[in-house]
Amino acid sequence: MPCNPDVVGRATLLSSCRVHGDMEIGKWAADSLIELEPQNPATYVLLSSLYAAKGTWNEVAQLRRGMRDKRVQKKPGYSWIKYKGKVHVFFADDQSSPFLGQIYAELEKLNCKMIEEGYIPDMSSVLHDVEESEKIKMLNHHSKKLVIAFGLIFVLPGLPIRVIKNLRVSGDCHNATKFISKITQRKILVRDAVRFHLFKDGTCSCGDFW
Repeated sequence: MPCNPDVVGRATLLSSCRVHGDMEIGKWAADSLIELEPQNPATYVLLSSLYAAKGTWNEVAQLRRGMRDKRVQKKPGYSWIKYKGKVHVFFADDQSSPFLGQIYAELEKLNCKMIEEGYIPDMSSVLHDVEESEKIKMLNHHSKKLVIAFGLIFVLPGLPIRVIKNLRVSGDCHNATKFISKITQRKILVRDAVRFHLFKDGTCSCGDFW
């Protein structure tokens, strides 16, 4: 590189390596980030997704042990949306909403349409060595998908669906949201821990770099 990138630049590089599966450069970016910010869990999560995509679960386990040894704690992911003056918060596989039946029915309908349009679940976003069917269930019930389903049900057509997420959006959720924006013809504005994303007509304003 012609210049020495800062933390943001290295994190963007690592995220790009996750998208393109470049383990060598991704490992370098992760190591340099861990040296600069050893307590930032986002770096470990991104590197874990690289290892998971390659199926190297021993490396994932070793990385988790390293996090425990360094007392690096990953915050639980959650997403929220404001509707009629009230904030509705969702965690992965959430069972607390009074609109549970409607939300999961909407998700099931969306998932069928997404698959018809060519959506393929990104298994590397699941950092657990479990059966494929369990991975698909975990992906389908991400907090961001739940909150988007809520928005599709209750936010008036023509208005954008505004979502906030406390962590970086996963690769699968990012891809799924592009499909949802195309299928439903709705604008979906997401603020995650890194940046704003405007999903519209099957594309995202970030250009798939976040």
